[in-house]
Amino acid sequence: MAGDEQLVSIGGRRLRVTNLGKVLYPETGTTKGEVLDYYSRIAPLLIPHVIGRPVTRKRWPEGVDHPDFFAKDLERGAPPWVRRMPIPHSTGTKDYPLIGDVPTLVYLAQVASLELHVPQWRFDADGDRGNPDRIVLDLDPGPGVGLTECAQVARWAREILQGMGLEPYPVTSGSKGIHLYAALPGTQTSDEVSMVAKELARAIEADHPDLVVSEMAKAARGGRVFIDWSQNNGAKTTIAPYSLRGRARPTVAAPRTWDELDDLDLRHLEFDEVLERADEFGDPMAALGFHAGGRESPHGPLAAYISKRSAGRTPEPVPSNALGEASATSAPADHRELPLFVIQEHHASRLHWDLRLERDGVLVSWAVPRGIPHSTKRNNLAVMTEDHPMQYASFEGTIPQGEYGAGTMTIWDDGRYELEKWRDDEVIFTAEGRPGGPLGRVRLALIRTEGAGERSQWLLHRMKTDAAGRPQPDGEVVAASEHGSTASTDDASHADPPPAASAPPPSQLRPMLATHASPGIARRAAQDWADAGEHGEPWAEVKWDGIRAIGVWDGRRLLLRARSGNDITAKYPELTRVDAGLGPDPAVVDGEIVALDVQGRPSFPRLQARMNLSKPREIEREAPRTPVHYYLFDVLSHAGTDAAPLPLAQRRGILESLARGTIDRIVVPPVFEDVDAALAASHRFGLEGVVVKNPASSYRRGLRSEDWLKVKLTRTQEVVIGAIRPGRGGRSGGIGSLLVGVPDGDIIRYAGRVGSGFSDATLAHLDAVLTPLRTDENPFEGVPALDARDALWVRPEVVGEVEFAEFTPGGILRQARWRGLRPDKSPAEVRRED
Repeated sequence: MAGDEQLVSIGGRRLRVTNLGKVLYPETGTTKGEVLDYYSRIAPLLIPHVIGRPVTRKRWPEGVDHPDFFAKDLERGAPPWVRRMPIPHSTGTKDYPLIGDVPTLVYLAQVASLELHVPQWRFDADGDRGNPDRIVLDLDPGPGVGLTECAQVARWAREILQGMGLEPYPVTSGSKGIHLYAALPGTQTSDEVSMVAKELARAIEADHPDLVVSEMAKAARGGRVFIDWSQNNGAKTTIAPYSLRGRARPTVAAPRTWDELDDLDLRHLEFDEVLERADEFGDPMAALGFHAGGRESPHGPLAAYISKRSAGRTPEPVPSNALGEASATSAPADHRELPLFVIQEHHASRLHWDLRLERDGVLVSWAVPRGIPHSTKRNNLAVMTEDHPMQYASFEGTIPQGEYGAGTMTIWDDGRYELEKWRDDEVIFTAEGRPGGPLGRVRLALIRTEGAGERSQWLLHRMKTDAAGRPQPDGEVVAASEHGSTASTDDASHADPPPAASAPPPSQLRPMLATHASPGIARRAAQDWADAGEHGEPWAEVKWDGIRAIGVWDGRRLLLRARSGNDITAKYPELTRVDAGLGPDPAVVDGEIVALDVQGRPSFPRLQARMNLSKPREIEREAPRTPVHYYLFDVLSHAGTDAAPLPLAQRRGILESLARGTIDRIVVPPVFEDVDAALAASHRFGLEGVVVKNPASSYRRGLRSEDWLKVKLTRTQEVVIGAIRPGRGGRSGGIGSLLVGVPDGDIIRYAGRVGSGFSDATLAHLDAVLTPLRTDENPFEGVPALDARDALWVRPEVVGEVEFAEFTPGGILRQARWRGLRPDKSPAEVRRED
């Protein structure tokens, strides 16, 4: 509906989204909800190309059929967590948004920022404009030419760029032409890069004057491709790779391969096609993401840092040498009031916080597993890590799996600090974070207890008094963000884990969650994990069609907690009123409660007969008729020791050991060593899918991780047919598509159009079934005006089935394809299959 509103949690940030059903692209009926969905899903590919760059936006609040406007300054109502950087203008200083995480990207989409434009330079650690780290050529076709001619010019430009030692990457702009990007070492100014681009354009024009022009005058462009070299000017911006375009259809500035440019039918891609390509191929220009250049060096204060990272593969700044660039981007400390500090929250294989203090042109760093002590009565372990470059002070992003420190990094707080003492074994300082930030002003001490240099152990202590001797109050407990976005968790934490803790109380039990993935992504991840090989081969587990349950075993009886935390012990007496046989020691396990059908397959509909019962007499009566099993797949703690930090392979061994004597209804199912074999078996037996797991992964309570990848088989949804849209072209005079909905209480919510999967015979049969049901009344809630304008409404009495990719945030079926009528179902039986 046009006025709907939701408060959602994205990547630990709360965001109010509105008007999800509003149509922003009338020609295709693409809604605002679909735009938010696109940007949230494409974020891992888009962010590397915009991070650290000021974003200029083109906004269409009323849709692309209405006027747009440029937005440079961030809106007053923008959430405070949206990072921004000031840039002076003749009309005053403007705060530009910086995109470094999914919540910021979704917020910008929420205010209808369809197009995102960025320059070829990034901010440095001091907030100043850096040199460009990439060059761009905008190949703009004039009247009479198109993408085919642009592709030819791109190939000529490629030859010259490669001769200069630069590898270009093509992007079909989503508007008219092609953009070419190539990485630069960052040693030239924007003016110098612009002159290089201009000379390159003139050279191509000299060789091919019949097809290429480098002049700005539009009159000279007829029948030729204009090479716009001016996009390299420091004051100009270019549409960002993976940004939507504000055209009639939702096209995208889409990175392409050179092979694709050879296709005579080359065309611009729309957002759903780009998402499909992303799932299958990843990012063709991934090597250009984040920043360019970077060479390892065996000398200097950043040698250890550089040796652990590969430029172009990680979003982290990687200096091109370990000496001069350590301080080249940072003014000397005495030119500023105070040195800076940053505390970054790092969701790696084990959650920890990284404390970094500016010192001698680098960031001296410690990993702190439990964060800043909130009380003067406790000390937290801190492990010294390698020095980091000053650019790291502003770094936020997701380090890809397979890279050192893989996981999501966000800034918890940052600011300036006053130094009292800095010795090899003791550092005392007072840090003051952002106004209103979580740290406040606090006096801290770091005291070395063991070792020296990298990996030495320290205690981080909150002092009882401030620098003036006044009592220092306790602060707030450091807490992890609630991450719903994807974060990799390779075993790359910088610090040793804290000492083992006792099993957590049930109130703190939250299951680790898997990330949705395609088979291709799962195969690639499994191969990456296998190549790492530290904890054995990855495996795939069957995805059971039941309900998640955490089991708390006290040595005699089993208590069960649902994913929500609710106590469901009494619902399953066959598991909880007997000795489950999990051994004499207490344990906390994770698994799925499943009801089996007559063929021994998991049946969620059958489980419904149990999970909704609450009265003891009803439970006792139904339990023999619909028995359940508890399929275990993980262990959180055992014998009073926290097992969560251990690698999955080790936890699996503990789980199998403690489950050796369990009752028949508690099972540790076997695992598959091959993703395809697991999927084939799931398909053969009609199962829901598989979960592919990294054997090196820790158990991350309450967090969604890319170390567990859930791969579902084709999703299906029963729908109620509410209208016919007349066909066009080859279907003229018949059914073009069906408008379908899914019941929600007393209404039927519109769920989108289905226009594929029909044979001629199917269309004829549907016409015979639906025509007698024609009515003037719209049976749906929330149909966009574009879809409704030529709809032929029918009474909502017929049920069909579609296969689809997923639901958008607005409840619309994506990539829906017709499967057939369901005469065995009534509309009242249809429900949304999440």
